[in-house]
Amino acid sequence: MELLEMIKDAGIIGAGGAGFPTHVKLAAKADYILLNGAECEPLLRVDQQLMEFYPDDVIRGFEMAGRLVEADQAIIGIKGKHKDVIAILEERIKALGVSDYVKIGILPDMYPAGDEQVLVYETTGRIVPETGIPINVGCVVCNVETALNIYKAAQGQPVIEKYITLAGDIPHHITVKVPVGTPVLDVLKLSGIEDFEQYAVIAGGPMMGPLLTDLNGYITKKDKGFIILPKDHPLIVKKSCSVESAKRVNRAACEQCRMCTDLCPRYLLGHNMQPHKLMRISSYTIDENIGQTTALLCCQCNLCEYFSCPAGLHPRLNNLRFRGEVTEKKLRYERKTETYQTRPSREYSKVPSKRLVARLGLKEYDCKAPMSDVDLHVKNVHIALGQCVGAPCEPIVAVGDHVEAGQMIGQIPEGKLGAPIHASISGNVLSITDQYIEIGG
Repeated sequence: MELLEMIKDAGIIGAGGAGFPTHVKLAAKADYILLNGAECEPLLRVDQQLMEFYPDDVIRGFEMAGRLVEADQAIIGIKGKHKDVIAILEERIKALGVSDYVKIGILPDMYPAGDEQVLVYETTGRIVPETGIPINVGCVVCNVETALNIYKAAQGQPVIEKYITLAGDIPHHITVKVPVGTPVLDVLKLSGIEDFEQYAVIAGGPMMGPLLTDLNGYITKKDKGFIILPKDHPLIVKKSCSVESAKRVNRAACEQCRMCTDLCPRYLLGHNMQPHKLMRISSYTIDENIGQTTALLCCQCNLCEYFSCPAGLHPRLNNLRFRGEVTEKKLRYERKTETYQTRPSREYSKVPSKRLVARLGLKEYDCKAPMSDVDLHVKNVHIALGQCVGAPCEPIVAVGDHVEAGQMIGQIPEGKLGAPIHASISGNVLSITDQYIEIGG
């Protein structure tokens, strides 16, 4: 079986949170393939440990992906502060005999170094065009865990496990490997907290991760970590703001200082993303469709809202509102140029990770979350039919069937974008709904 087909059958998707089917991404041809090892979201600790503990598998999987897209160069993007991990990678790259192909690309310790367009520029010097994606400039980007899963797929192993970091105001900061479909609450309790009545949970990193409105969900292939904080923590209060509330506050208080624009990572790459102008349009109820379409350039990194604005306003939510409105109107952003240059101020406008952590009120929680072997004794899993960008899977098992761990239980609908799903434990199919396949061990 060809590698691309093995990757497809293994159900590999972007493990960094986006969830795009990897077999589709790797069907392209590129000049560069980039490994996103920045892990720029504060407190998350998965990728650095995967590169530390499984360097050979990560490097091999990354190299395989690079050969597949016929890339001339494979570059591992990693922050220079991770000196120990870099030393391990350099030694293993040499030992594996791929030093002529796989290189280390040192990234600054800034947010958002892991934004794929920022990563492309920092490692290759190329600028992805507005509304574009890395392949537009000959680059393909994959996540560290995705590369690990590619190596496993080549060994016949599908994606049935997920690495998760637990961080925040908790007794135990840890990173664990759990079966896909494990109850989220079971994983959260590994933090040392049993009662979450006074806590809120962020799904993912503190910058881009949303608040969980229901803790009774199940782990998917896209999950990366959970940040657990008291409900009265300033970050939780900020994330609890609705689009409508933000609209009222923004209209009353924006002073057009343009700090949100001056520190915007996409603006600094030369794009026309100017949040302060969208705030102006909102404040004065200006009916300017062309101006509103610039909201489509926003990467939702939240830097404008959680760091830049001195008044604590909500530029990101404002961008999100306009994005929804122009999408509903079926408007598109029209590029004025195909040639981009970084803003002269970019070198002096990068936001250091430590300053960001301090601004978020997370400094005391910015610590190691060591990889821990934990046996949850998972008896029942709920495997979501829709875990990636594209169409939900169609079940290929029936209630009462016995399945083995690793067995495919859901396939991609004919002619649709998606990725298959597999049983993460051995057991019987207990129920099938339009959302989940439940398996009892």
